[in-house]
Amino acid sequence: MYLETRMLKVSNQLLKRTVDRYRKHIRVLHWLHAAAFLVLVLTGAVTFFHGDGYSNFLVAKILHRTAAVLFIGIPVLYYLFDPKATTGFIKETFKWNRDDIEWLKAAPDYYFGGDEQRMPAQGRLNAGQKAWQVIIIITGLVFLGTGVALWGFRWALPLPAYLWLLFTHGIAFVVVVLMFLVHIYLGVFHPRFRESLRSMLDGKISPVYAKKHYPKWYEKQAGKKAD
Repeated sequence: MYLETRMLKVSNQLLKRTVDRYRKHIRVLHWLHAAAFLVLVLTGAVTFFHGDGYSNFLVAKILHRTAAVLFIGIPVLYYLFDPKATTGFIKETFKWNRDDIEWLKAAPDYYFGGDEQRMPAQGRLNAGQKAWQVIIIITGLVFLGTGVALWGFRWALPLPAYLWLLFTHGIAFVVVVLMFLVHIYLGVFHPRFRESLRSMLDGKISPVYAKKHYPKWYEKQAGKKAD
C-alpha cells in the first residue's frame, strides 16, 4: 500500500507543470508577434483575393502596413532586449542533425497516432518547431524585401517587376498561412501537444511532457539544477 501511494505521488509530481520553458518577456513578445501576424493574414487575404494587393482598401492597407512594421519590429526589439538568446535561437533553428531529419521522416506517422517511442530524441526545439521557425524567418525576409519595394517604390517600378514582386509576396503568403494552420492544429487541437499552448501562457510544462518531447534539453536542465 505504501509503495502504491509513493508511486502515485511520484506520478502526480511528474504530471505537475513545474519545468520552466519560456520566460515572461518571450511569451509577451510571442503573442504580440502572433497578433501582428493574424492582422497581416486577414488584411492580406482581403487584398490578395481581391486581385490587387494595393487597391482601394484604404483601411486594410493601413492595418496591413502597421502590422507589417510590428511583425518585423518585434523580433528586432527582442534582439535588442537579449541579443545572445536571439542569436542562439536562430543558430539552433538552422542547426539540423541526423535526429532532426529522422524525426521529420517519422512525423506524419507520429502525428496520426504512431508509436511515440520511435521518435528520435530532440533538444530545446523539435524538428517540427525548427521547420516552422525556418518558414517564418525565410518568408519574413521575403515579406520584408517585397513589401518594402511594393510599399515605397510602387510607382517607380516597371510593371513586370511590380507584378513579379506581388506574385512572390503572394506565394510567401500562401506558404506561411498553410504552415500556420498546421501550427495551430498541432498546438491547440492535437492531443499529444496539449501542453504547448499552455506553456505559452504561463511558461511551464510538466516533467513528463519535457521528457517525451525534449529529452535532450530536459536532461541538460535537470543537470543544471543538480549542479
